[in-house]
Amino acid sequence: MSRKELLAVQQDKHPALFEIDRNLDHLVRRIELLSYVNPLNVEKEKQRFFASKYLYEPVFKYPKLKFNPYKLHRLFFAQPLEKITDPRLYQLFRDVLYHYANMVQSIETIGRGREFYYNSLRIYGTPRERDVENAKFILHFSDENPSSEMEKVFTAKDARDYFEDFSSKYDFPLNIRFSTHIAADAMVSNATQTLLIKRNALFSKNQLLTLANHEIGVHLVTTFNGLLQPLKIFSHGFPKNVETQEGLAVFSEYMSGALTLKRLKELAYRVIASDSLIKGYSFSDTFDLIHNQHKLNKHDAFSITLRAHRGGGFTKDRLYLSGLRKIYRRYSEGKPMDVLLTGKVALEYEEMVEYLYELGLANKITYGNDAFLKKHSHDQTLDFILDNLK
Repeated sequence: MSRKELLAVQQDKHPALFEIDRNLDHLVRRIELLSYVNPLNVEKEKQRFFASKYLYEPVFKYPKLKFNPYKLHRLFFAQPLEKITDPRLYQLFRDVLYHYANMVQSIETIGRGREFYYNSLRIYGTPRERDVENAKFILHFSDENPSSEMEKVFTAKDARDYFEDFSSKYDFPLNIRFSTHIAADAMVSNATQTLLIKRNALFSKNQLLTLANHEIGVHLVTTFNGLLQPLKIFSHGFPKNVETQEGLAVFSEYMSGALTLKRLKELAYRVIASDSLIKGYSFSDTFDLIHNQHKLNKHDAFSITLRAHRGGGFTKDRLYLSGLRKIYRRYSEGKPMDVLLTGKVALEYEEMVEYLYELGLANKITYGNDAFLKKHSHDQTLDFILDNLK
């Protein structure tokens, strides 16, 4: 029986489930938080901040909303979840609905200071003491000697050519667009299945390998695997999926041999910056912590501070390191990764994904990650650090 025929059978068995899933798919298409939380005037505010000798508090501008938050909330909670008779499926969709509703509320409050920060906390949480200790442990290691592979000599167009070549192993379409309004040098827009590249960025050879394995090898792989699932929630995302997805993405960097101590320290600085938010630090306070106390250069310190303070306080960045720790531990225990590539799923919902497999409501992955098949990293320092994260 073909996938199309199997899908028709499942739709007949679970009509309410598929109706609600289709409704949610229609509702969440415009609520990708990252497309709203990246400021539009970063370079202008960066210049003002540096000119003030790090005392000016940047005032960032954000994209206008393309939806009505109140109407969207009303439509979310109008979904007849009580028609889903399987209690496990009911609980899953209840969790998913609340996750999406929290996302709408977060987007609605971008730029409103602590109001946005508290909404961000509900989705991403805040670093625990153990996370901060892990970050400080990483920062104790001496920096590596720079190599030619770390020199930023490749343009955004060079990066596009590199990513196109890297993605040739897959048969999914690689849509690439240049942007001036993203915080990272490159990122995936899940909603449009697009790889965005910062137009004026320069890239090193190592950075290209890192981004390819991170953005294409995991984020686009899980995007397209999710789109091939019977249920649309696989492509839009399960609750708590960010920690798992970013953990997989950084682990892909590690397995491909792209991960460096410098990159791992960057993730540690992100935890420190995220932790500063709960202590009430201003933008300049966090910058001072990263630049003056931890001695990171001013441009990288600004970028990390921006990522943490955008929107009013954004704690997503704290999840990269904790996600890596969880995925690395799973790898060390010999557990398979394929189920986590099924879509935008989360470790906390692994048993649910297996249950969906049993019901015929999930398909095995179409696209895998080559880096997961064979370890190309031979850095003993990185191995020691990852083995000893708490």
